[in-house]
Amino acid sequence: MLFENDMEMFPTSYKEILQRIDQIDPVKYSNTRNYLNGAVSYLSPYISRGVISTKFVFTQLIERGFHADRIEKFIQELAWRDYWQQVWIHKGDAINTDLKNIQNPVTNVSISKGIIDANTGVDAIDKAILSFYKTGYMHNHMRMYVASIACNVAQSHWNVPAKWMYYHLLDADWASNALSWQWVAGANSQKKYYANQENINKYCFTNQKDTYLDTSYGAFADMDIPDYLSETVDLVLETSLPPKQHIVIDESVPTCIYNFYNLDPNWQKAKEVNRILLLEPSHFKQYPVSKNSIDFMLKLAGNIDAIQIYVGEFHELIEDFNLKKMMFKAHPLSSHYQGEEEKRELMFSVQGYFPSFFSYWKECKKELLPIEIVS
Repeated sequence: MLFENDMEMFPTSYKEILQRIDQIDPVKYSNTRNYLNGAVSYLSPYISRGVISTKFVFTQLIERGFHADRIEKFIQELAWRDYWQQVWIHKGDAINTDLKNIQNPVTNVSISKGIIDANTGVDAIDKAILSFYKTGYMHNHMRMYVASIACNVAQSHWNVPAKWMYYHLLDADWASNALSWQWVAGANSQKKYYANQENINKYCFTNQKDTYLDTSYGAFADMDIPDYLSETVDLVLETSLPPKQHIVIDESVPTCIYNFYNLDPNWQKAKEVNRILLLEPSHFKQYPVSKNSIDFMLKLAGNIDAIQIYVGEFHELIEDFNLKKMMFKAHPLSSHYQGEEEKRELMFSVQGYFPSFFSYWKECKKELLPIEIVS
C-alpha cells in the first residue's frame, strides 16, 4: 500500500477506515509482512483506539470469501493483540515489570541518545526513526530491531525505551508495546531477540556493511556497548491535553464514556445517550503520549455523533454532573470506572492467562472452523 503523503497513511474518517479494511490482501500479507514494503494492513491505530475490533476485521475478511486456513498468519497477528490484552487483564500492573525473567545484563535505566537522535549508525534504523517521529508509525519488524539494539546491545532496561516508543505511536497500546519489548529483551520470553546487519539489509533493502551489527549472532552476548549507543539520556515525556471545555449533560438519559482506548462510532449508536470522551490527566501522566497521538485521537472522535470532551478524572465527571447511569467498555485502565461495563469484543471466546501466545492460539484455532461455517 503506497501513500503519497502522511495524511493518506492514516485517514481518520470512518468511511475511509472501512475502505482500508476492504483493501487488505491477507494472503499477500503472509508472504511479505516481514519486509518494510510488505502488504501490511495499517489498521493497528484504529484497533488500538477502539474504532474497530480484531473481530470486526476478521469477520469482514471471512465475508469477503477468504478461508481461514489461507489467511491464518494474518488472523494470528490479530490474535496477538487480543492475547496481549488477556495478559494485561490477568497480570495488571505486573506487566510494567519484568514478567517472567529478570532482564540481564542491564547497565542503565534510560535510553541511548543515538536512538533518540536517529543516530544509531545503522542507516535503515535511523531512517525509520525519523519517519516514526513524523508519521507515528513504525513497521513491526523495525520495532523489534529498535528494541533489540536498545535492550540487548545498549543494555538499557526495556521500560524507558518502551515508553519512548509508546509516546510516539499512533497505535499506542501499552500491553502490545510493553510485552513485546519484554519479549525482545528476554524478560517475557526464553531468549533474547537479536537482528544482525545481514537480517536488516535483507528486510529493509539496504546493503550497509561494517556496522556493530555486522557480526554473527553468537558474538552478541560478549559485545561491548558501541560508541553510537553508549551515551544515554533521561526522558521527559508529557502529554498536552486540550483545554477543559463546557459540556452539557441531559440527566434524563444514560452517559456513554469513551476514552483513549474506546472510540467506537457504532457503540450504542441507536440509543439516546450523552457521549463523553473522558481524558483523565492521571492516565496520561502514567502513560504519556505525543501531541500527534492526541490530535489523531481527537480526529477519530469526530466520527462519534454529538461527542463532548471532558478533561478531568472520572470521579470529577460524576461529581460535576451528578451522573447516575454510566456505560463504558471494559479495559484494564478503566477498572476504576463505575456503571455498566460492556465486555471488550475479541475474535475468540478464549479467556484467561496463557503463558505463551501459542498455547493461547491452540485454543483459539478450535473456533476457526465453526466461525467460518456460520459466516
